Amino acid sequence: MISFSKNIEEMNLSKTFCLIVLLLVCLCSRAKGSIALEDSLQQTTLTDSIDSLKAVTDTIPIQKHVKAGGNVCNTRFQVMAYTCAPLIINGLIIKGQSRSFRGLRNDYMPQFRMSLDNYTQYLPAAVMLGLKIGGVKSKNSWGRMLASDALSVALMAGIVNSLKYSAQVERPDGTDLRSFPSGHTATAFMTATMLTKEYGFRSPWVGIGAYTVATATGLMRMANNKHWLSDVMTGAGVGIVSTELGYYLAELIFIKHGLNTSDINETFVKLHNPSFLGINFLVNDPLGSYLNEKGAPIKISRGCSTSTEGAYFFNPYIGIGGRLSVTRASVIVDGVKTDDNVFDAWKIGGGAYFSYPLSARWLLGSQLLVSSVFFPNIKLTDDLIDTNHGIAFGTGLSLTFRVRRNYNIRFLVDYNLQPYRTSGVRDYFHSLGIGSSYAISF
Repeated sequence: MISFSKNIEEMNLSKTFCLIVLLLVCLCSRAKGSIALEDSLQQTTLTDSIDSLKAVTDTIPIQKHVKAGGNVCNTRFQVMAYTCAPLIINGLIIKGQSRSFRGLRNDYMPQFRMSLDNYTQYLPAAVMLGLKIGGVKSKNSWGRMLASDALSVALMAGIVNSLKYSAQVERPDGTDLRSFPSGHTATAFMTATMLTKEYGFRSPWVGIGAYTVATATGLMRMANNKHWLSDVMTGAGVGIVSTELGYYLAELIFIKHGLNTSDINETFVKLHNPSFLGINFLVNDPLGSYLNEKGAPIKISRGCSTSTEGAYFFNPYIGIGGRLSVTRASVIVDGVKTDDNVFDAWKIGGGAYFSYPLSARWLLGSQLLVSSVFFPNIKLTDDLIDTNHGIAFGTGLSLTFRVRRNYNIRFLVDYNLQPYRTSGVRDYFHSLGIGSSYAISF
């Protein structure tokens, strides 16, 4: 039975990995469609008007439909799909590790209680209305802005409440069955997108601030033990998509009426410095066993990893940065995962970051990191009670989609090489992580 369960777990991991690879291939093919379009335009030198058309495609607005050979690039509906898909897929992948992520919260901040998230969800909307009342010119007139926002709120509320009452997911604190998805997070990302649409053209820091507040709201919902990670991820996707749809429906109603200016559509430049600061969530799979002081192998379960990561790029291709992460897994005793015997590893380090722009909105990245790793004591396991320090090495691949000019979603595949936690054992342990990151770009 234990062997059968293990085979099922390995099959699920294989299916998950294949799903991620398939998604990355599909997304890369979309990105390559944009590259093909740009290359075809570069080869066309018939008139100056064609050169002007290429200049436009190098900074593609969300609303713009560009067709070449049957391909439609960077439409609003693709943006919505690319926003929702990674959030939902990663939510499903991480759902199996929800209790591990919650365990990190319970161990490191068990007494966290703060009602600030009840207010930060509305903060971007309050800033937007304050600027409007103060006479600061936004993208839309009062009527068009309020209509767009009203449609966004209606869509968000309908989607969130429909899912809450149909999914019936219990909250981590057991108070009710309305955990999935997070309404606070959906509201926060909805209002952040509203503020960015109306005033993001004035300064990149508008979008950075708005999505920072939205991300903090989602994290506080988990810290308050009100939501699972998958609830927050889905809520963020619902909030962004609801606003995109709301503004799209308002465009169909108002057409060109109520636009304060016609040249402030959000644009994306292909060759930009992709500096970022983000939060990563991954599922880690050990590629081997640890050893105790006696040299006996100790099996470790699949676990979770969360980290804060940032990098500053000197040009579109090379930068430096760092990462602070905590990884949690459990010791497998007699073929059974023991949730009480947690196996944590803290790492802090830095190194070189690399990026290659596939198109104006897609970037392929990698990194080479050297980290200091610390292993806290393992609970309730006599063979593994010591702490240890060491040097770890890491690399990986990332595929970044620029949802907004200052908000990115990154698909991650990480490989880590770190020392055994047991003192006196001079060897290294391998692990593979798959997940995603949600980042503010600047």
